[in-house]
Amino acid sequence: MNERTEYWLDLADYDLETAKVMLNGGRYLYVGFMCHQTIEKSFKAVIARDCDEGEIPPKIHHLLKLADRAGLFQKMSADQQAFIKELNPMNIEARYPESKEAIAAGLNAETCKKLLIGTEELLCWIKEQL
Repeated sequence: MNERTEYWLDLADYDLETAKVMLNGGRYLYVGFMCHQTIEKSFKAVIARDCDEGEIPPKIHHLLKLADRAGLFQKMSADQQAFIKELNPMNIEARYPESKEAIAAGLNAETCKKLLIGTEELLCWIKEQL
């Protein structure tokens, strides 16, 4: 595995651990945000593996576009595809006040535990693709 791929995977693992801390602290909006970050960075790890020297993964946050760019979207199960569609709005929209409240209203301990489980499972699957 190349250094760039390892870099992105290390970030993904760190973000997953941060999501767990946020869950324990009751910071549910940030559980969703960090789960998104975990999957985003894991897709970028796959993209980095295939980049030419000096090239970097695209500076975008849209999970479906990143999954497609990584060549993984079509390999995913319908459940995995549905999961990244659910996770996708938790990045940018979580940063803006007009969207924050709407997203936060749908997140609680139970939904966040499910997000974490789904994120861990998808991260493991993405790592297997490497």
